[in-house]
Amino acid sequence: MLSSEPERADAGLPGEAATGPPAGAGPGGPGGPGGPGAAVGPDGKPIDWGKWPGGLIVFPGDVPLHGLVLAASRLLGAYGQQTVNAAGLKVSMAGLGVLRALMARDGLKSTEVAEQAWSTPGTVTSVVNTLVKDGFVERRPDEADRRVVRLYLTDQGRALISYYVPQAATAWRKAFDFVDSDDEAVVRKFFIQMIDHLSQLMREERGA
Repeated sequence: MLSSEPERADAGLPGEAATGPPAGAGPGGPGGPGGPGAAVGPDGKPIDWGKWPGGLIVFPGDVPLHGLVLAASRLLGAYGQQTVNAAGLKVSMAGLGVLRALMARDGLKSTEVAEQAWSTPGTVTSVVNTLVKDGFVERRPDEADRRVVRLYLTDQGRALISYYVPQAATAWRKAFDFVDSDDEAVVRKFFIQMIDHLSQLMREERGA
């Protein structure tokens, strides 16, 4: 079985189970059907997981490798949003990613969060605005240079991550339990190499 995550809360991993959602969390949030963070199917419409048929997508034998990776990534994102919804939390996967980044290293700038996610500062700013409004993140001026704004988890944001981790642990283990333990090293090596290669291509494209 492929171990999908190390056992650390800052990486979204198993821990002691919480008894209920943190304050400010609840079902039917941005990730719900039709909401701003809703997962979408191949037809571009939001997926209603209550009616999801669970059928497999059949690919032709000559489908390009990037097509398979993109399809898997999209479905993994939808599955991830389902774990958030199942935990009864009102946060998108993008928001959860920001919270996890700050859990690992609090006090990042928006540009630093964007670099970690290979996203644009504008996109991160939009996500952070929502997190600030919902009380999960706060902006503070840098002590050395007050023109610089840094992002910090609030107690409520930290509680959300700490609650989500054990709630979603079983679902994430199931997501990769089809991978034979003998194949895990090969799968892990492939994705590490792909991430490193694409990161290098992105840096070259940006002139870094």
